Amino acid sequence: MSRVYNFSAGPAVLPEEVLREAADEMLDYRGTGMSVMEMSHRSKAFEEIITEAEQDLRDLMGIPDNYRVLFLQGGASQQFAMIPMNLMKNRVADYIITGQWAKKAAKEAEKYGKVNRIASSEDRTFSYIPDCSDLPVSEDADYVYICENNTIYGTKYQQLPNTKGKILVSDISSCFLSEPVDVTRYGMLYGGAQKNIGPAGVVIAIIREDLITEDVLPGTPTMLTYKTHADAKSLYNTPPAYGIYICGKVFKWLKAQGGLAAMKERNEKKAKVLYDFLDESRLFCGTVVPKDRSLMNVPFVTGDADLDAKFVKEAKAAGLENLKGHRSVGGMRASIYNAMPYEGVAALVDFMKKFEEENR
Repeated sequence: MSRVYNFSAGPAVLPEEVLREAADEMLDYRGTGMSVMEMSHRSKAFEEIITEAEQDLRDLMGIPDNYRVLFLQGGASQQFAMIPMNLMKNRVADYIITGQWAKKAAKEAEKYGKVNRIASSEDRTFSYIPDCSDLPVSEDADYVYICENNTIYGTKYQQLPNTKGKILVSDISSCFLSEPVDVTRYGMLYGGAQKNIGPAGVVIAIIREDLITEDVLPGTPTMLTYKTHADAKSLYNTPPAYGIYICGKVFKWLKAQGGLAAMKERNEKKAKVLYDFLDESRLFCGTVVPKDRSLMNVPFVTGDADLDAKFVKEAKAAGLENLKGHRSVGGMRASIYNAMPYEGVAALVDFMKKFEEENR
């Protein structure tokens, strides 16, 4: 069977070259006589895998030496608790609510301290990013928290908030490595790997060194303390070894593509094809304010739930998979991450044109 174009929001499409390389090494990783799935995380072979993966990520993102890279588990959702446990020294934090994940993060943080929701776009179903140039940032806030790219709603911060000197913490799960980023503007940025980097099961956190301390909230478990993982170089316990190995291959693939500036250019080109069609279509329409549109997740609707369902069904039959929108929004959503080729987006637009002609 030939491969489909997979528009899933996560777990999501991976570069075919990476999958083929992993397949070639499945039974025997570089002469070890075993799969990476089978090897000890304390072995020399795996130590090289994780060390190289970290270095390649540092190269790609220009991560300064005073930031630590941690390969963690528990999904991005576990960070909703881990962040306040480690960073909420005054037990106060400011959250900007631009979707379900920021909402959930804020709710979880309330278990540990006072959460101020200083801006929100919930009034218009999270279809835009609020103006963050002059927010009522709390004087005693330990950090300001954002979800930078909203997978469900298809919005993206084009400018980072003015945090008025406070640490910025950002969930970058669905825009990780999609464009260049200035790491020094954040105290911490993190993301689940299963959208744009690798398989589910790995979370990558990039944290400024001075924020990694033993001074955490009372009762914080050893496993949920950043210092535990930083001191052990992400090998305190058995890490998601095979997932990290695939992430490492994706980092090498990204370098071979020309790095993050080249990826941004490619991603803009892909997104433009789809957004241009949505803007001129008389059947389909996008759901996001144009200036806040994501390059990674593109939600759209026909305005008729039955027609939406028909579209998803017929698209699947045409080899365009996972276009159904998130259950909380409905409609359709095309996630067009780094590994989605231009041809996949072009095929989607061609199919949409045909569907429009037949169903308008």
